[in-house]
Amino acid sequence: QVQLVESGGGLVQAGGSLRLSCAASGRTFSFYVMGWFRQASGQEREFVTAINWSSGSTYYADSVKGRFTISRDYAKNTVYLQMNSLKAEDTAVYYCAVGRGAYSRDPASFNYWGQGTQVTVSS
Repeated sequence: QVQLVESGGGLVQAGGSLRLSCAASGRTFSFYVMGWFRQASGQEREFVTAINWSSGSTYYADSVKGRFTISRDYAKNTVYLQMNSLKAEDTAVYYCAVGRGAYSRDPASFNYWGQGTQVTVSS
């Protein structure tokens, strides 16, 4: 089992920044990719970004490319999401997830999920 705990969400004005953190514990050697997804009210969960745990290769949704940055601290089993130039449409619950398979943008490919953290961007 892998446990994920997210932190760092909150309320920010448009154009501002936030940094989310996701700390993993448990069988951390078993995962291959860590990612962030988000779900706005009434919408489906969508891919935001992911990072290959061993190589550090990163992947981004077009909607956040150039504004968001995913990074990892290998020693702390923690992944970060730096969000800059936030827009009202970034408002959502953000979820951290871990997958044991190859990189994918499909939520069904991820095996473990955090509880989510709310990000609200006021315009």
